[in-house]
Amino acid sequence: MALEHAILVSLSERAGSGYELTRRFEKSIGLFWSASHQQIYRVLKRMEEAGWVAVDVVAQSGRPDKKVYTVSATGHAELVRWLAEPDPSAGPVELAVKIRGATFGDPAKVAEEIVRHRAKHAERLDVYRQIEKRDFPAPGALTGRHLHQYLVLRGGIRVEEGQVEWFDEVLAALPHPKDAR
Repeated sequence: MALEHAILVSLSERAGSGYELTRRFEKSIGLFWSASHQQIYRVLKRMEEAGWVAVDVVAQSGRPDKKVYTVSATGHAELVRWLAEPDPSAGPVELAVKIRGATFGDPAKVAEEIVRHRAKHAERLDVYRQIEKRDFPAPGALTGRHLHQYLVLRGGIRVEEGQVEWFDEVLAALPHPKDAR
């Protein structure tokens, strides 16, 4: 995912200037993906050149004119395409942006992507639990190197449990084929 897609989601929610967009990022998408003020302005310029955003210049008294960005039809089409596109390597941040933007595309397509990622994480969780059962049958007796290995494995188990639980929560809310899970 590119910053462009996160910006398309944010501008689809509400038009705004680069400054306003930066502030919104800090309070929402920026909580899990940071983008500097400079990055956002550079990307907005590229998006304007690509025709993904339209710009309205608003005159301001005593200050420079303000550019207010909105998503163009071309930008909306790109967002819809990206939301529906499977991405096997997408991480939690990319998936969170897709979930946030689902309303601007096809929520069922986003749900299909979540189903695929849920299956991958559930499979990894099963593997980790098998390793735990096989290699660490008495975790209370572990010390040193073996204890440290076990703790790392437990961290992996907890991460995968959290991902699967989150995906289940998302799938309960998004429309999706009932037999896909």
